[in-house]
Amino acid sequence: MPSNDNPPDDTEDLREAEAVFRDAHGYLFGIAYRMLGTVGEAEDVLQEAWIRWQTYDRSRVENPLAFLATTVTRLAINVLQSARVRRQAYVGPWIPEPVDTSADPALGAENAEALEVAVLMLMEKLTPTERAAYVLREAFGYPYEQIAEIVGQTSANARQLVSRARKHLAAEKRAGVPAEDHRRFLTAFVAAAQEGEVAVLEKLLTEDAVSYSDGGGVVRASKFPVVGRHRVAKYYHGFADRFWVGVTVAPAEANGRPAVSLSRDGAVFAVLTVSVTPDGIDRVLVMMNPSKIAAMAG
Repeated sequence: MPSNDNPPDDTEDLREAEAVFRDAHGYLFGIAYRMLGTVGEAEDVLQEAWIRWQTYDRSRVENPLAFLATTVTRLAINVLQSARVRRQAYVGPWIPEPVDTSADPALGAENAEALEVAVLMLMEKLTPTERAAYVLREAFGYPYEQIAEIVGQTSANARQLVSRARKHLAAEKRAGVPAEDHRRFLTAFVAAAQEGEVAVLEKLLTEDAVSYSDGGGVVRASKFPVVGRHRVAKYYHGFADRFWVGVTVAPAEANGRPAVSLSRDGAVFAVLTVSVTPDGIDRVLVMMNPSKIAAMAG
């Protein structure tokens, strides 16, 4: 947080402003991260929000948290509009940056909605305003009147934004399973992938399973999704004798769901998680871009 260069008379006021912002930081990060899908962009938004809060006439603010949440949401909408262009030029599949929720449990404590990596990927298809309305409504329980004020729409339009977002996600989002079942499928998948056991992998996967590998052009990874149960199983069979050699697998938690970190020679080079439905694993997500797994690797 910026240093305090204000005159002595303003010192106490700025201390109060800092305390308010510090108390709200986790809540605000939860909004920004769900909106943007990356820790760096979310923290940049919070830094800009802090600057605006620091320089604003705070005597005019009746509800500091509402003011800050509105500021963060509007800033995130602006960032997301430009980020969409950058992500279209991204090398290979773009997977949201995983967050270690075991180290930051508050992120999903109130409501884990719109936090899973696979759901954040689906939310990339929403418009920035639809995404904002959905996050505010589903993850934070905002009333439509307040959402409308934040995104600059009428209450009726805010309802429509949330409704459209729900329909878009419902078309692809599937029912999940309890954490213990999720962990069981993940453990079985990793074990079968390490051994290259095609038949076992196929039994764990849904018919239309998809595997995504995000290397961002920085490290070697598949530039295209691998689609279909048999193709995904064959893909992991093909890399079993190279990818997994000398690899240490450690349990992790990414975005409120079980994951594993993969390390070689003591350095984490990938974070792997899966999306599990009652029918099996429908998404395999391998994050390998060093800038995206740095926090998880730490």
